[in-house]
Amino acid sequence: MDLSYFIKKFAEQFDETDISSFNADTVFKGLDEWSSLIALAIIAMIDEEYEVEIKGEDIHKSNTIEELFTIVQERK
Repeated sequence: MDLSYFIKKFAEQFDETDISSFNADTVFKGLDEWSSLIALAIIAMIDEEYEVEIKGEDIHKSNTIEELFTIVQERK
């Protein structure tokens, strides 16, 4: 699994946030566009791209994109 690809796919779930705003250390819940709908889109993207199920609790526990990536990686 590649972190840069994960960040790219993560960023694609946002319509209005510039892609330059996304990196491993991005605190995604602090982004203006963050919402429960985007959280659901992230869960669906992870299921589709990585065949890994995560829950809202996993997103809640994660602060950065890299922390979420680590959870996905551990379950792969």
